[in-house]
Amino acid sequence: MDVHDGGGAVRLGVQDPWTEALAVGPWEEHGGPSQRPEPGAAARGEPDRTAVYRQVQAGEAFQEVRRRYRRFAFPAAGACLVCYLLYVTAAITAPGLMGRPVAGAVNVAMLAGLAQFAMTFLLTWAYARHARLRRDRAALELRWDTQERVR
Repeated sequence: MDVHDGGGAVRLGVQDPWTEALAVGPWEEHGGPSQRPEPGAAARGEPDRTAVYRQVQAGEAFQEVRRRYRRFAFPAAGACLVCYLLYVTAAITAPGLMGRPVAGAVNVAMLAGLAQFAMTFLLTWAYARHARLRRDRAALELRWDTQERVR
């Protein structure tokens, strides 16, 4: 944030570390200094790290890990979002239903709110289980393969 007091700009507040960062994307062959090969690396017979990671990213094993992640994450996130929106919609449009007592001072709204917490824990458990059974082994093998190719 710059503040001008007539004589020039004065810096105030916290500086954003990303202000000076280089933009890197698929349109650029090489991004910042961390993605450029070291000088003399090719002469020593070392592989270009950027090329290795791009090959891995384009490979079938990496694409399969991404597909498995997306097949779980998008529907699960959508289901949680729909349940949350139903809860909020019911609280707004049906206050009589949400205020109906169930047991003592506990009403339908409290149970629905607790169900949101239960759904969060259930989703966390399901995500960890899915990752352990469907993605972790393949991702670890991909990681070791990539590390071997980069060395």
